Amino acid sequence: MKMTMKVDGLRELDAALGQFTKATAKGVLRRVGRDALEPMADAARSLAPDDPETPDPDLESSITIGTRLNKRQASMAKRDEGKAFVTVYMGTNDPAGVQQEFGNENHGPQPFMRPAFDQHAQGTIKLVAEGLGDEITKTAKRVAARAAKKAAQ
Repeated sequence: MKMTMKVDGLRELDAALGQFTKATAKGVLRRVGRDALEPMADAARSLAPDDPETPDPDLESSITIGTRLNKRQASMAKRDEGKAFVTVYMGTNDPAGVQQEFGNENHGPQPFMRPAFDQHAQGTIKLVAEGLGDEITKTAKRVAARAAKKAAQ
């Protein structure tokens, strides 16, 4: 299941991102997105059902944060997605995760992603808003230091 959130009112931060190259701005947004999603991913990992009798890797370890999807996920997401500057994903890369989340004819649902989302969605948006300013400041300092070093050579 795909959830999309739109955040408005970050014009100053967007303008600050505009001072960087496209690649640098994408890096800033990816770092902030990964950091902001970590509490939600931790909650999903703690809620993921685990059968201690089955060997690793288990569902808990399959919950990751990244900017790319595997082939199966990408084919499903392709039809839903518009063009975004940066997209960061959090979820399981195990197809069995869908069966656990929603259930099937053999067992009932054992949701772990939705409760994690419900618990952390607002906090994630807040972390993005707060973290973006700090990350832009750090990146601006790094870019300025590189430029000064290059100019000194």
